[in-house]
Amino acid sequence: MKLNVLDLSRVLAGPVCSMILGDMGADVIKVERPGEGDETRGWGPPFDADGQSAYFLAINRNKKSIAADLSSVRDRAVVLDLISGADVVLDNFLSGALERLGLDPEELLEKNPDLIWCTISGFGPDSKRPGYDFVVQAECGWMAITGERDGSPMKVGVALADVIAGKDAAIAILGVALERATGPVPAEKRRINISLADSARASLVNVAQNVLVSGKDAKRWGNSHPNLVPYQLFDAADRPFVIAVGSDVQWRACANALGLHDLADDDALRTNAGRVKNRDRIVWALGRRVSEMNAQHWIDRLQSANVPCGLVRTVTEVLEGADADPRTGVRPSVPGSVRFPPPKLDEHGESIRTLGWRTFR
Repeated sequence: MKLNVLDLSRVLAGPVCSMILGDMGADVIKVERPGEGDETRGWGPPFDADGQSAYFLAINRNKKSIAADLSSVRDRAVVLDLISGADVVLDNFLSGALERLGLDPEELLEKNPDLIWCTISGFGPDSKRPGYDFVVQAECGWMAITGERDGSPMKVGVALADVIAGKDAAIAILGVALERATGPVPAEKRRINISLADSARASLVNVAQNVLVSGKDAKRWGNSHPNLVPYQLFDAADRPFVIAVGSDVQWRACANALGLHDLADDDALRTNAGRVKNRDRIVWALGRRVSEMNAQHWIDRLQSANVPCGLVRTVTEVLEGADADPRTGVRPSVPGSVRFPPPKLDEHGESIRTLGWRTFR
């Protein structure tokens, strides 16, 4: 099943969605405003040798670009023709904006019985608030639980609400596409609405459930875990690393690997509930012990005992040896491939206007 995806979105969540679909083999046409295009084209430095911003390059491979002014009758006709041949339309316009431009999703879904239309918004289809990741992280509980215990609320280092919403949109689109392959799908099911706020709230997962079950609000734990001990950052003699014990068996293996046999044999620490109760004692003992040697020494011992652990690596370290490229970014996280690099603005405009979806053949 090959999909034609018309991408009217910009910035991050929508382009992440269309890039995922493109990585998996979909033909994606990115429609951009003449002159400036997607705002992220200017979100730099850094810029590459061709003047493309790193931000734009990160999320726009496997797409072809056409510049079109949706307020222009001529350009709108081109877009409508592309919609008639599309399987999926993706947008992140504010509520009512497309209708004012003569592109009413509800009408177009009725005219095109196989079309799937997905809108990504900040706060849902009835809100006119622009959806920026930072605001969503603040309003959806993420910042309240991120940061040091006594520090200020902190955002996640990646615009993760956008990324998760983009992935949610891709999943929803593929779900409807699969259903469509088995028979007709009513227009209301082919009309998908994804919001950053809904995706962010759902991503609270166990933290939200802790609050629902206990009736107590969540708080910041820094690099510790509210439900598991030891499950946090430790400072070795040379650099920080993490230990993530998720079972009682792993706890005994961890304590013995670190040479803390008295802790391994302590009945009060045998279960996770007991370890949570004695959190300070365990963290102090492990912290003192691991500070005696370099991190790799402890990593080797813990891994040999099958205890989850890892060094805190820099982004540069992570990318060393990885399948990543300055033009096309980090390799797909889903089964797929990089077929062509992110496009220059209107790079394929003439071909698309002439050939439509046949430009991919």
